Amino acid sequence: MKTIKTLLLMVAITFSTVLFAGNAPKTEDPSSLTKEISELLKNARFEVEQDVEAIVTITFNKYDEIVVLSVETENAQFKNFIQDKLNYSKVSAVLVNESEHYIVPVKLIKK
Repeated sequence: MKTIKTLLLMVAITFSTVLFAGNAPKTEDPSSLTKEISELLKNARFEVEQDVEAIVTITFNKYDEIVVLSVETENAQFKNFIQDKLNYSKVSAVLVNESEHYIVPVKLIKK
């Protein structure tokens, strides 16, 4: 009898662990955040001789504002443009976890 109770307890613990181990559904929509960032970076007021790329690492503060952590690019003018446009800009996208870091590739195409 004691063995059966122990076995049932182990099965109950196993099933409860599996049920609680599931990930919470994400409510954030990455495409809406991407659209907002692309809107913020529109209308660059400088010309480039060739396409310029940058890897931007951002996070969000408690006021849902973008905080630029780093901009990896060789073009200093493009780096300053990204930092000026994005840093402390408010976004309306739903964020699951504000303390996460996001890596956003940005490309400026020569016209």
